[in-house]
Amino acid sequence: MKVFQRETRPLKQQKAPSRPFVVDLDGTLLRSDLLFECVMAFVRRQPWRWIQPLVWLCRGKAFLKEQLAKATVIDVTLLPYDPDVLAMIEAQRKEGRKIVLATASHHSLALRVAEHLKVFDDVLATSLECNLSGTHKRDLLVTLYGERGFDYVGNAFEDLSIWRAAERAYVVNPMPGVEHATKRLINVEQVVCTGATNFRDWYKAFRIHQWAKNTLIFVPLLAAHQFGNPFLLWHGVLAFVFFGLCASGVYVLNDLLDLEDDRRHPRKRNRPFASGRLSIKSGLMAFPCLLLGAFLGAWWCLPWPFVTVLATYYVLTLVYSLALKRVMALDVIALALLYTLRIIAGGAAFELELTVWMLAFSMFMFLSLALVKRYAELQAALCCGVTGKTGGRDYYPSDLAMLSSLGAASGYLAVMVLALYIHDSTTVALYSHPQLIWLACPLLLFWITRVWMLTHRGKMNDDPVVFALRDRLSLVMGAMFGLIFWLAA
Repeated sequence: MKVFQRETRPLKQQKAPSRPFVVDLDGTLLRSDLLFECVMAFVRRQPWRWIQPLVWLCRGKAFLKEQLAKATVIDVTLLPYDPDVLAMIEAQRKEGRKIVLATASHHSLALRVAEHLKVFDDVLATSLECNLSGTHKRDLLVTLYGERGFDYVGNAFEDLSIWRAAERAYVVNPMPGVEHATKRLINVEQVVCTGATNFRDWYKAFRIHQWAKNTLIFVPLLAAHQFGNPFLLWHGVLAFVFFGLCASGVYVLNDLLDLEDDRRHPRKRNRPFASGRLSIKSGLMAFPCLLLGAFLGAWWCLPWPFVTVLATYYVLTLVYSLALKRVMALDVIALALLYTLRIIAGGAAFELELTVWMLAFSMFMFLSLALVKRYAELQAALCCGVTGKTGGRDYYPSDLAMLSSLGAASGYLAVMVLALYIHDSTTVALYSHPQLIWLACPLLLFWITRVWMLTHRGKMNDDPVVFALRDRLSLVMGAMFGLIFWLAA
């Protein structure tokens, strides 16, 4: 019976080496794991079949890898390879040694990686008959090259038995506890740690800076002039934290589903999961914990309508990540609604009634900002020479003029809603001098116009909300906007 998949690919006529240099793929040469890459690609393309990989797993890892390899298309040219391992391989090649790729990944994927890198003389990988990891890989290498007849580069606990059978052991980016375990080995030649995870990577993955958007939760409290109420203020702080945890869980899941698109993007390819600084496995463990903390905390501490709004927000973000973000117009409308849901969540947390003016203003304003974001992405793609659809979006660079028209019109409609709000009977009752709010209208018109002009000039390099929080003039205008409403009150 065939127990392994072996493909010999002589790339060059070389002198037969006395001891092959064998390199593992997942977590070693590759700062990722092709099994999890395939799972995320499968779920993204067929989200309604998300349970299918678990069904395949019941028939063994080899069967799972076989089915995933058939059901997905992974662009191996975009994968995050470790440059230090590639340099190590190149140094061994210059010495005339035979370079072997030995991996537990499916043989079809391993062959494509080898074809792309063009540094391997032989490829050993998983087939339907055998999952080539741990003792299976060790037994195969010993059969082919003999005990102590090869050097091995790996990173996991499964590699310990292989290192014991090798002449020299190379440990690259070891998993937690592996480096300590290798201290018992006497043949460790080198330990290389190039991709150590740190707090900053998780900070970026959780998008903590994006939590600033959750300050919209406090808008109903400010509008009702109840910001001095300590009980409601405490509810607002809790709602802010729980909404932030939920949003971070969504960001992590979104990054896992968008790995390929992010790697094609000039800036997003540096995100922790896309670059391989954080593993897909750690992300799959992190996002459910974040969501569980958010919903349990909200259910325990806040009114049930807030939990309902939070669940609505999560479902909409999930649908957005899986489908809506790739549908023209629906994507920006969904983004505007996600911002507005933060205000609705605030009303639910404080148990305050929201006005139609507040909701209308929010939808038009954030629709404008969502269109700013799309415009900036398309403009960047056009500068890179892209003329077709941009990655993961349903827009063409030729749509720029239409997007700017729609975005500016939406922003100006938000100003009109603000002007109409001034004469509402509720406004007259809340403010001593409601006519002063008119001063906020030209201020807002200037800010919207400025944002769109900067975007048109190619200077909007970030999320427009994040831009507003970092832009000094925007902060000054925001303070003036708040001062106007304070004086009117």
